[in-house]
This record gives sequence, C-alpha cells and structure tokens, in this order.
Amino acid sequence: MLAIVHACALIGIEGIIVNVETDFNPRAQIPSFSIVGLPGSAVRESRERVRAAIKNSGLHFPNKVFVVNLSPADLPKQGPAYDLPIAVSVLCATDQLPVDAPQGALFIGELSLNGELRHVKGVMPLVRSAREAGIQEIFVPAVDAAEATLVRGVTVYPVQSLGELVEHFYGTKRIAPLPPQEHQLNQTASPNVVDFADVRGQSGVKRALEIAAAGGHNALLTGPPGAGKSLLARAMPGILPQLTLEEALEVTRIYSVADLLRSDQPLISSRPFRAPHHTISQAGLVGGGSVPRPGEISLAHRGVLFLDEIVEFPGRNLEVLRQPLEDHIVTISRAKGSLTFPANLLLIAARNPCPCGYFGERGHHCSCSPYAIERYQSRLSGPLLDRIDIHLGVQQVEYRELRGDRRAESSAAIRERVEAARARQRERLHDVPGTYCNADIPVGQIEEMCQLTEAAENLLNQAMRNPHMNLSARTYHRLLRLSRTIADLAGKDRIDQEEISEAISLRVPETEER
Repeated sequence: MLAIVHACALIGIEGIIVNVETDFNPRAQIPSFSIVGLPGSAVRESRERVRAAIKNSGLHFPNKVFVVNLSPADLPKQGPAYDLPIAVSVLCATDQLPVDAPQGALFIGELSLNGELRHVKGVMPLVRSAREAGIQEIFVPAVDAAEATLVRGVTVYPVQSLGELVEHFYGTKRIAPLPPQEHQLNQTASPNVVDFADVRGQSGVKRALEIAAAGGHNALLTGPPGAGKSLLARAMPGILPQLTLEEALEVTRIYSVADLLRSDQPLISSRPFRAPHHTISQAGLVGGGSVPRPGEISLAHRGVLFLDEIVEFPGRNLEVLRQPLEDHIVTISRAKGSLTFPANLLLIAARNPCPCGYFGERGHHCSCSPYAIERYQSRLSGPLLDRIDIHLGVQQVEYRELRGDRRAESSAAIRERVEAARARQRERLHDVPGTYCNADIPVGQIEEMCQLTEAAENLLNQAMRNPHMNLSARTYHRLLRLSRTIADLAGKDRIDQEEISEAISLRVPETEER
C-alpha cells in the first residue's frame, strides 16, 4: 500500500516541500526499512526512532518491507524534522491512520523513542514555505507552536506525542489549534545596552554615531586603549530605530534557522547586536559548514555587527565583508549549489592606531617604529576602508569630564531624532524596493534623492579634485548618501554646504589627516 505525506526541507532560510512516499509490502519474507531520496545521516537514523516511537505509542509496526522515498529525490535532506512525517506515512500505509486524513497538511517534528515530539530548528521558514505552497494545516511539536503562529494564514496544531496525533485523526481526542499570538515589539532598549548618557565626553563621536544610526552608515573608531570605543559601540542599539514587524520577522527567520530562538519569546523584537571575537573562523563569521547555516554577518541583519580590534581578525575573514557591505547579502557557494543569506547590517569597527595603541595621542609616548605603524594600519585593505562611510578618531576623555556632574544627552533623546530622520527616508524611499535607509539608496537614484545647492556642488567638486584626499567614485556616492542623512537630521530637503563639509570631515580617515 502507498501513502503520501507532506514534509519540508530547509535550504538556507527557505523551505522546499517534500513528499514522503511510503510503500508497504506485507507479503515480503525478508523484513527491511529503506529510506531513499538523498537522506542525510540524521534522516537515515530516523528509521530506528520511528520504529521505536510507533511501538512505544501502543501502535503496531509490522516486521515487513517498507520503502520510504523523499521526493524530490535530488534534493539533500538533513535533520530530524522528517521523523514525524515518516511515522505518519508508515501508519497510513499500514492502515493505522486514515489514508486521506493527513492529505493537505504539513508535518514537522523529531520523535523521541517513547513517541513524544521534540523541538526542531527552522520551524518558521518551513511553515512560511508551506503557506506559499497552499498548505493550510501544520502539525508541529508543541514547544515550537508559538514560533509557527508567527506565520499568518495557516492553522497550527501543537502536538505533544505521536499517540495524540493518531487520536486527533480518528476524532477521539481532537487537538485544539493554537490561535495566532499577538507578539509585541520591544519599544525600549535592552537593559544590557549602554545609555549614551553614561558615556562621559566624546560629543563629536556621539554626533557621528547618531548620523550612522540615522542613515545606516558603517563606522570605524580609531583611538587609544580605554578611550571608550567599545562602550560607544555597545550603546548603538539604544539609538537605532525600533524594528518594524516586517524587519522583526526577517530577523526571526534567520535566528530560527540558526536555532537561537527562545521558546517563550519566539519573535526577535529588538535589533540584534553581534560582537564576535577576532578568533572566530571564516565559517562562523560569514556562514557555512557542511550544512550551511547563517554566520555572525547574517545574525546581525537589521542590527549592529561590532568588530572590536578589527585588525586582529585574519585578513581573509575581513575581505569577505566586501560583498555583504555592498550588496547586503552573503552568498555561500558549494559544489552542490549556492545559498544566499541576508546581511543588511550596520558595521561598527574599532581599532588602535598602532600596536602599542598611543600613536598621535597627547601625553603618551608611542614606542612603535614608523614601519610597525604602517604595517599595523595596512591590515585593513583599501577596498574595505572604502566601504566604511565614517572614520572617527576617538581621544582619551579628560579627568574633569569624567568627574563632572553634568549628565550627557540620553539615548532616548538621540533616538527620537534618529526616528524622525528615518521617517523622512521612508517617505522618500517608499517607491524604491529593497531600501530602508539612505545607505541603501541605489546608484541610479542618488542624483534624484541627493540634490545639492550650488555651494554644496562647488565644495564637493573641490574635494573630489583634491589629490590628497584620494576619493574614489564609490566614495563620491557614499559622501552623497552620508550628506543626505545629515540633511535629514537637520530637516532639510536639499543638501547644503554644511552637510557636505561635515560628511567630508567624517569620511576622511584619521590616518590621512595625520
């Protein structure tokens, strides 16, 4: 007898519907249980889990011949999420479930040996793909049901065990569908986020980071040890705009695939802040592995990626940042194909000016040779630096500022201005797909959206012609986007000389000024 049940394969952050076809031959003399269709090791092992789960649920597992085909057969199948659909198809093929009952439903879940359902990763993108394929009923482990309800337009059934599922289909004890949950977006920053009011001094750096947050511009902080670079970077989430529901679902989808969601809080409601150590591998930073999964770059999507002591990261790891910073995606290529993960992030990097950390710092002696300083600073390549809009020099805070009673401006106040600037950008970019802020403005739209006054045009022309600044065509476009953000913070429709001047002062690297 043949039974067909729907499952779903997770490929990157997308799902592909898989038909689990089980053929049962009761007349065969030599028992066997075969799974075909490019199953991974976890899928092959599901034979034993399914066999034990069916028996321990009080059901019958005939010692005959079973052939389970996972179609399409040329698509690799990984992970334990196929346990439940295989078990359901086996039960249908052996007349222990009505054959027509599971038709049109999707089954997701790992089985324990006693028949209970366990958590699996990637439930949200799997359910989303099922909805797009026209599947309306979803059966998932009860622990993952809240995550599944993030996808609207489907009916989610939280299943505790295989036996409970059988009772549901026979109508003896129906499983109540889980109603869609009203998930609230976090309107306040996490208590672990540093408030700008607690950062003494550094008013110029705070202004630059406000511009970075308002327009989504990358920033590089260069300064001596203890000047506050890390503290300032960790305060960034507090001034970023609140996630929209669309953005929150994007981020949640990535974290679901990476298996980083909390069961009691399935929706990521605040912007991510990722700060990997410089010893991280390339696969950990960019993504990859035998079964490719998102790296830190993708986990920082719609949030902040902070690279402290960026020059200590291996050069090979840093160079792979070029494509994500330019295209906002990460492409991982393997012999069997390519996967794409989103990576629209705000990069904040920090470094010392030299190996000892005190080159150019007043009141400190730098013990590094000119060759050591040049070699240290050259660890960041020109193409990578060219993709960073804001280059900041961070100086040590004087004692009188550290001990002063005057409290600095709070992150909440700065965030209000950032939100207002983003609102202007949303109105301007409403008809441009795939854009959220000024840093996303396509090259073809820059001239239209970044209109200059005559004085601003003359100043930009002088800067581009200045051989000492060595500004590239990419820098020209980034200067216009940066100026547009400064003008948005000032509430201006056109970019004036003041905005161009401030953008140039932020764009010229500290090393060039010296």
